[in-house]
Amino acid sequence: MTQTSENVTWLTQEAYNQLKAELEYLSGPARTEIAKKIEAAREEGDLRENGGYHAAKEEQGKQELRVRQLTQLLDNAKVGEAPADNGVVEPGMVVKIAFDGDEDDTLTFLMASREYASTDIETYSPQSPLGAGVNGKKVGDDAEYELPNGKKASVKILEAKPYTG
Repeated sequence: MTQTSENVTWLTQEAYNQLKAELEYLSGPARTEIAKKIEAAREEGDLRENGGYHAAKEEQGKQELRVRQLTQLLDNAKVGEAPADNGVVEPGMVVKIAFDGDEDDTLTFLMASREYASTDIETYSPQSPLGAGVNGKKVGDDAEYELPNGKKASVKILEAKPYTG
C-alpha cells in the first residue's frame, strides 16, 4: 500500500521489497540482456534500416526510465503499516462508492499509488480526480470530483477497509 504526501511515498514492507527487487533486476540482469540485444543487432549491419536495433534501443530507453522512476520512488519511501480500519478513505484502503447515491451503481477500488496497482482490483491514486475527491472522507459521507469533461460527479462512500492483498 502506498500513501503519497508531498514527495514522500508510504509503502508497506511487502511493497517496498517488491519494488526493490524489480529495481535490482532492471539495474543488473535486465541491463546485461538489453546490451546483448543491442550488440547483436548492431552486428547485423546498417543501423538506419535495422528494426531490431531500434526496437532494442527503445526497450533500453523505457527500461532506464523505469530504473529512474523506481530509484526516485524508493529514495523517497517511508516504510510503514497498513492504515487503520476506521472507515476513513486513505491510501491503502479498499473503497466502495455509489455513484449519485445509487447503491446499484457502485465501484470498488484500491486507493493507492499506481506503483502498487494490482490485477486483482482496480487502483485509483490519491492524485486522480476520484481519489482526491474521496480521500479523507468517511463511510456514509458524500464526495464530489471533476469528470474529464469538466462536470462534477457525486459519490457516496459505502465502505472503506484496509487492503489485505
